[in-house]
Amino acid sequence: MKITPLADRVVLKFLEAEETTKGGIILTSSAQEKPQIAQVIEVGPGGVVDGKEVKMEVKKGDKVLTSKYSGTEVKVDGEKYTIVRQSDILAIVK
Repeated sequence: MKITPLADRVVLKFLEAEETTKGGIILTSSAQEKPQIAQVIEVGPGGVVDGKEVKMEVKKGDKVLTSKYSGTEVKVDGEKYTIVRQSDILAIVK
């Protein structure tokens, strides 16, 4: 199954959280912070959103930094994805 986002929505797949600290302490899954760096899987077409023209700045394959608690999590074919508005993306990571 393929997810095709509408308007200014972007489908992201978050990268795995760090399991150890810089000091070498192994963290349990409940102690790990939600990762904020994700890979762009699909991008909506943009267009007019809330009366304003939206140009999509991100593209498929980009790595991005997002707001910590933004988006809607979905599970498709056993994989977890998050759908966010482009405005929830803070930066493109290079």
